[in-house]
Amino acid sequence: MKTDIQIAQEAIMKPIKEVAKKAGIAPEELELYGNYKAKLSYELMNRVKSHSNGKLVLVTATNPTPAGEGKTTVTVGLGQALCKLGQNAIIALREPSLGPCMGIKGGAAGGGYSQVVPMEDINLHFTGDIHAMSAANNLLAAMIDNHIHQGNSLNIDVRTITWKRCVDMNDRALREIVVGLGGPMNGVPRQDGFMITVASEIMAILCLATDLDDLKQKISQIIIGYNMKGEPVTAGDLKAEGAMTTLLKDAIKPNLVQTLENTPVIMHGGPFANIAHGCNSIIATKLALKLADIVVTEAGFGADLGAEKFFDIKCRKANLKPDAVVLVTTIRALKYNGGIQKADLQNENVEALKEGMSNLEKHIENLQLYGVPVVVTLNAFVTDTEAEIAAVEAACKAKGCHFALANVWEKGGEGGIALAEELLKVLDTEPSKFKTLYDDNMSIEDKIKCIATSIYGADQVVFEPKAKKELAKINSLGLEYLPVCMAKNQYSLSDDAALLGRPKAFTTTIREIRISAGAGFIVALTGNVMTMPGLPKKPAAEQIDINSKGVVTGLF
Repeated sequence: MKTDIQIAQEAIMKPIKEVAKKAGIAPEELELYGNYKAKLSYELMNRVKSHSNGKLVLVTATNPTPAGEGKTTVTVGLGQALCKLGQNAIIALREPSLGPCMGIKGGAAGGGYSQVVPMEDINLHFTGDIHAMSAANNLLAAMIDNHIHQGNSLNIDVRTITWKRCVDMNDRALREIVVGLGGPMNGVPRQDGFMITVASEIMAILCLATDLDDLKQKISQIIIGYNMKGEPVTAGDLKAEGAMTTLLKDAIKPNLVQTLENTPVIMHGGPFANIAHGCNSIIATKLALKLADIVVTEAGFGADLGAEKFFDIKCRKANLKPDAVVLVTTIRALKYNGGIQKADLQNENVEALKEGMSNLEKHIENLQLYGVPVVVTLNAFVTDTEAEIAAVEAACKAKGCHFALANVWEKGGEGGIALAEELLKVLDTEPSKFKTLYDDNMSIEDKIKCIATSIYGADQVVFEPKAKKELAKINSLGLEYLPVCMAKNQYSLSDDAALLGRPKAFTTTIREIRISAGAGFIVALTGNVMTMPGLPKKPAAEQIDINSKGVVTGLF
């Protein structure tokens, strides 16, 4: 069996100008990065502003397991299938982060015959967007320390600085550091730390900005810490927003690539869904909606994270109204949630499957809270049996949602035809009644409780002393109107990664709350979730290699 990278390397790509033409984009509206990648220009964005919007379809999934769910693969395969059926469809995805690619998760360009190409470029630096965000983030960090070193005219209390440096790599050694050591010429010593770039506020801001001016305004509102009077100090106070925005002038432009079947893909932004809001940029999604009749996008990790944030943060801020949701799961993932070990998942076990379907059923219930039609798709594997497939289909229909099989890893767009046909039926016959989960005027505490009890299924929410202190600060600054971005492990509905299936009678613990005033949301950190991941015992980087001809191996 061929690997993903072998399949990608054998792909016959079309020049990106031809892919652009298919999407109604003129050659002069492209900024080329070689033959197969391009950025989309401001001129294109301005030209299509008056176009009517297409329909928006979100692809999400049950909680991830070691067996894999294939959410991006299904997203790509569904987009390809829609085009095979004659639909004018565009796929809108996030950019992969180098950290997970070198760690345990691998790349984020799909798999099998439902991939986005050029796969190696996409997974390794791409057009440099994420590096530009790291540079902008770290410029602000440098300006903070320089300001303090040069006399601290803003009277910044160094004990309250919240702005961290960042790097696009899993590096646990950088979680907590001390800067300014080595004497007066090296600045003022203080405790600091790094986040992974895709969890940074800069990433969130770029993905929630509507244009360059909005990006600069949002950057100026970043709160970096507080002065000796307890008043917030912003990036605007440091006069950093102009230079930071300048570093991001190209990164804010969406990227155009293609699938193995030459379907257009707009790929832009890459916020983590377990820490940040987990969706591609508003600019990319809105542009896709102006260019296509159907836009297929995705949100990271399970629906308890990515989909909730897509609805309650991205759609709220961008005034988007999704028309349907595709919920991806697998027989293997459901059996894992039913207590079966990874080594035994290929064996038929309908009882364990039914036990694990509690996780699927909870995600269906959660999505239905938003008033959007739900289609469950079973990402097929050769080990799936008829009895297992029938059990999943029966459970979905009992929950009042649609069901379709997808075999897009093996067959590409052809393997997604049944799913595409079911989706088109839903789009034609079931109007979306989309609504957000909570109102803006609720308190931050009540918004957190609403998400934890309604989406996760928690019995109660406990705020640790540090979180309570930060809630009081939010209230004093008048920021209660902001939405909440929950930072939680991705493996469980609870904040305990070991609790699989549909946990009952558990407490969600809020240990810390952070203000992301530039991005326009409040981050609530639950359990022991980290904003800087570490590499596993055997990182994927050990398997990646390149030969003298430049052929990459081991990338997945």
